[in-house]
Amino acid sequence: MDAKRLIIFDCDGVLVDSEPIALSVLTETLTLSGIAIDAEGAARRYLGRSLATVRNLVREEFGLQIDDAFLTRMRDTLYARFRSELRPIQGLQAALDGLHDAGIAWCVASSSQCERIELCLATTGMLNRFAPHIYSASMVKHGKPAPDLFLHAARDMGVKPSECLVIEDSPAGILAARAAGMDVLAFTGGSHTGLSAYRDGLEALMPLQTFDAMEKLLHLVTPARRPKDRPDA
Repeated sequence: MDAKRLIIFDCDGVLVDSEPIALSVLTETLTLSGIAIDAEGAARRYLGRSLATVRNLVREEFGLQIDDAFLTRMRDTLYARFRSELRPIQGLQAALDGLHDAGIAWCVASSSQCERIELCLATTGMLNRFAPHIYSASMVKHGKPAPDLFLHAARDMGVKPSECLVIEDSPAGILAARAAGMDVLAFTGGSHTGLSAYRDGLEALMPLQTFDAMEKLLHLVTPARRPKDRPDA
């Protein structure tokens, strides 16, 4: 892997351990609308996808038109649970400190709306480490697995796609990074990664590398330095 100038993080499941909460709220809200689906099924269908994509998939498969009342009920429940339950991914602060010391920039590019991304980061004490470099699928025409969001983030940050490395936890995000011409690492340190549907979908894509501890990130993105007294090491 060539040296990188920009790390593009997904948010849910990569920066914050939000996916179990989000899947729980989604399945509960769908159940109230007469659609019985468990966390495994929801993960297989919707993990890493934008709300617009989820709405389309639900309509196509179940014939349910997600209206404003559905969205408001789901959003209010989700945000309340985020404020009381959400935690950052362990080791993230140390990973960002390491990137800073190495002179590598970073941003976040998520399928969620800006309001939700900012809430997640603020609740976990991470907002000041990412703002203003926060990119949402609402900023582009097509969300993940299309490459639009990652290309938009790289363009705004002034970095070529080949100089970017994406950190993703979902099949949709991995496909989006590849379509953008970017290297991608799969992060499996979130508490949702034990779901069999998730594991099967991720392994089928054969990402460049998989890692489960954010503390390992710097070692994956920076080349090993040769000892000063052994230039030929």
